[in-house]
Amino acid sequence: MSFLYGNHVLKSALGRITENIGAGDGVVVFSMSDVPLGFGIAAKSTQDCRKLDPNGIVVLHQGDIGEYLRMEDEL
Repeated sequence: MSFLYGNHVLKSALGRITENIGAGDGVVVFSMSDVPLGFGIAAKSTQDCRKLDPNGIVVLHQGDIGEYLRMEDEL
């Protein structure tokens, strides 16, 4: 839910992750029911995420489906 408000994805909010993602790769963020929520940049590789503390950033926010609602007045 935090991702839809324009925040980065923390490890504590991560449900699952694809294997072999490298830091800097583009990623699509899905809900646990497989609904695409937005996209971002992987801040850490899959291997680094395993060792990361719960408050570490996993995905840097780039865009999401809630952006239209937040920017509605400007569009």
